[in-house]
Amino acid sequence: MRAFLTLLALWLVLTLTPAAAQVPMLPGQGGDVAAPAPDPLAETLRRAAEQGVPVIVVDTEGRLVQTAPGATGTAPAGDAGPEVMGGSILMKAQEQGATFRATLAERLEALPNSLIEVAWILRSTSPDGRIMTYVEVVVFSALLFILGRIAATQIYGKRLVRRFVVSRIKAEPQGYTDKMPFLVFRFLMGVAGTLFAMAVAYVAGWLIFGRVEDLSVQLTIAALYSTFFFWSVIADVWRMILSPFLGQYRIPRLSDADARKLYYWAVSVALFDFTVIAFSTWLGDFGLNYNLFAVVYGVLSLAGLLITILMILVNRRAVTAAILNGRDPLTAPWITRMLASLWAPAVIFYFIFGWLELAFDLVLELPRSIPLIAGSYGVFLSIIVVHGVINYVIERAFERRRALRALQAATDADSGPEAPPRPATFEDLARRVSGILAFVAGAFAMMRIWDPQNTILNDTILDRGLDVVVIVFIGYIVYHAFRIWIDGKIAEETVDQSEGELGDEGVATSASRLATLLPLFRSLILIVVVVTIALIALLELGINVSPLFAGAGVVGIAIGFGAQTLVRDIFSGAFFLFDDAFRKGEYIDIGGVKGTVEKISVRSFQLRHHLGALHTVPFGEIQVLTNYSRDWVIMKLPLRVTYDTNVDKVRKLIKNLGQELLNDPVIGQNFIQPLKSQGVIEMQDSAMIIRVKFMTKPGDQWLVRKKVFEEIRDLFDREGIKFAHREVTVRIADEQAKDLTPQQREKITGAVQAAIDDDAFDNMPAGGDDR
Repeated sequence: MRAFLTLLALWLVLTLTPAAAQVPMLPGQGGDVAAPAPDPLAETLRRAAEQGVPVIVVDTEGRLVQTAPGATGTAPAGDAGPEVMGGSILMKAQEQGATFRATLAERLEALPNSLIEVAWILRSTSPDGRIMTYVEVVVFSALLFILGRIAATQIYGKRLVRRFVVSRIKAEPQGYTDKMPFLVFRFLMGVAGTLFAMAVAYVAGWLIFGRVEDLSVQLTIAALYSTFFFWSVIADVWRMILSPFLGQYRIPRLSDADARKLYYWAVSVALFDFTVIAFSTWLGDFGLNYNLFAVVYGVLSLAGLLITILMILVNRRAVTAAILNGRDPLTAPWITRMLASLWAPAVIFYFIFGWLELAFDLVLELPRSIPLIAGSYGVFLSIIVVHGVINYVIERAFERRRALRALQAATDADSGPEAPPRPATFEDLARRVSGILAFVAGAFAMMRIWDPQNTILNDTILDRGLDVVVIVFIGYIVYHAFRIWIDGKIAEETVDQSEGELGDEGVATSASRLATLLPLFRSLILIVVVVTIALIALLELGINVSPLFAGAGVVGIAIGFGAQTLVRDIFSGAFFLFDDAFRKGEYIDIGGVKGTVEKISVRSFQLRHHLGALHTVPFGEIQVLTNYSRDWVIMKLPLRVTYDTNVDKVRKLIKNLGQELLNDPVIGQNFIQPLKSQGVIEMQDSAMIIRVKFMTKPGDQWLVRKKVFEEIRDLFDREGIKFAHREVTVRIADEQAKDLTPQQREKITGAVQAAIDDDAFDNMPAGGDDR
């Protein structure tokens, strides 16, 4: 971070500061005016500023008395306050900007002489006094490498290891468990093939040219071999990641054409970059003129930067699609969308910033960090290795559970066209954590590359900030682990419910007590984790949390007095749930409001009436609660028959029908006690009331009742038993019946219908089920 701020301030200084700083002159001053005598106080202040003394003490005559306690000529690193730090960075940037411009001008001015000096040194170090000797070494080494590569392909590849590699290829490998072992094995075989090619090239060179005794030629050959080895290893790494010629083993979601194009670009850019690094290092190790080394290294690195940016722009669309992993950008997670949008600008900025720092260090001859491209490969490989290894371990650990899920998915597909959405699993959480850890590994590798002295992590504020991030990350894992465990238990406790239409009289199957309480426990876990993480984070930041506990006590007292209804609802709900008074999915009646329990929260719960109305009821408002969904239910059905009906015959018919319904494939298993007759329970003016009853499981009585009514109607129709209808007898004198007009007859009929309706309403059982 400090290097970034310094480079930013340096860029501003180089842009805004003139080439030669001029001291402004006050009006009336001229060049021929004699300089005034030096002021002792001004001289003291000037010397203090030059030595970096922050505070000085002078007497009334301007003489130095003492400096600030602990002050030295240069302020210790990290001890300056915010005010001084801001000014020191700008002043240092201005000073370094002036030094950079002056040094760059000197190096460019001395470049012609440097070329002459380099030519002289190369001739002096050459075994035959010719510069072309080094060019010949490069050309012959390249030919030997080509020969070694051909030998490795024909001998090592086709005759030694081909059968081992080909035998491991699968037609349709699945996941990291199938792909990673083969890719790693092929990578190791590729590294071994590179070593075989280098050995062939070395032996062929020794046989053709003999033993090399000259140290300068040995150094040149070592640089060439190092370049070939590292370039080949990087090419094998890209081949392992992109798998351009075996699409079934490709982990990123890329087409074959995009994978091959990106592979060729990456391998070509890696060859150019490693050649630049090797050539520049060769110049520096030879002890050649530093001006030429700095200019050549900087210009060639700039060319590599431009080629790399071109590679990013050409392959941007393919890499973006691989990051999205085939998902629509609108439906992908926000972190994925942000990464897909910002990866290219971020990588380009990284390379540009790296080149600017390299150029600054080269011109001022400062110690250089890890080279630009090598650093980027270090970050990239850190992310790839961590992500690949963790995902491989995850798939191996969850392989059995994945097989069970696949079997369950196949079963669900056979049972119905639509399968319920799969809940999150520990494997999903582990994959999210692996992505986060891969990002952390890349960030840590970047910090170690750009800050080898570890000055950033030693900063107190950043160190505490990282501790807070780690704590939040642990809290994220803990909460989601509990959430996944609770959701899994809820899924295990949830019983498959029979499908029904909206408004149906059937009652949903009730959930278990554990499935009712676990959602509340999940909310409690979230609250505990958030509060705990917040307190630990405040402690890490150095904030005293004791006043927060005292304030929480005061707030609790205030809530207790000011929100007594809320407290009553919460405690009432807790006791209702602990007493197992009702569960989710049960049909209850609380006096005037009835329905199926759909949702339970801390303060209230929701009831869904069978006609669709949704009631929200606070726990504190419950006085009496009737649960219709526990243990068993007895359903009693009254039947109106005529007075000439044989009651004994009806009893036998109902008994036989009850035995038949026990064997019914649809409702037979719902009976606890079969259908039977209770005889005549009431005598009305126009009918006898015979009552039948049966016992079922809670929630099944409505379905059974429908079936019982249908079977009794068919049974009575077959046996000739008549249902009695409501009748009203109207007596009219014989001499008046003949004289009734049609209007009077209609009025009498209306009065009769009204009497029938009133009688039916009066005979409706009070408090019964209104469905």
